[in-house]
Amino acid sequence: MNFMQFARHAGLALSFRSSGSYWERRYRAGLTSGLGSYGDLARFKAEILNGFVRSREVRSVIEFGCGDGNQLGLADYPSYLGLDVSAKAIDLCHARFAGDRTKSFLWHDPRRMVNLQNFVTADLTLSLDVIYHLVEDAAYLSYLDNLFSTARRFVILYSSDGDDASSVAHVRHRRFTIDVERAYPEFRLTDRIENRYPEQSFCSFFFYEKIAG
Repeated sequence: MNFMQFARHAGLALSFRSSGSYWERRYRAGLTSGLGSYGDLARFKAEILNGFVRSREVRSVIEFGCGDGNQLGLADYPSYLGLDVSAKAIDLCHARFAGDRTKSFLWHDPRRMVNLQNFVTADLTLSLDVIYHLVEDAAYLSYLDNLFSTARRFVILYSSDGDDASSVAHVRHRRFTIDVERAYPEFRLTDRIENRYPEQSFCSFFFYEKIAG
């Protein structure tokens, strides 16, 4: 991030109004999805996710929060749907992956999306660097519901899992594993992989599998 990008980012943070509007304005200002989707962290995440998709024979993936698509550029998924609250992010992904028929994108307004799971499901649903950016309780709870209700087999989250205070307006850490355990008992936490670069990110991988009923 160069000086001009940093200045634009600082201005957005100071004028924070809501999670959705922050990301729309951020992308329109020419900023990226953040360091977690670039460099060492992006390669680490791609290694873990691509290995999981291959080993578990995952045929379809939905990602809630696809961002600018840089992380997706390292992915190897048979069929993918990326959703994002930012229309600009969807435009960026559409342009970047134009002609790739394995990838689809959809602008996602959680306030106006009801019973998505009745028509849209996948073997695996993904949440990468999103949970701690959902500062509003309603947005957070709606997001979890969409994430778990559309998963046929697996859910993978890459996030912090605590209640540490944050001085950044667009970050709110949550102990989401407790909320998932209470609200979605049909999913079992099967694995956790610590971040390979803890000096760069406070996130870890959390793997959930749907229990056969």
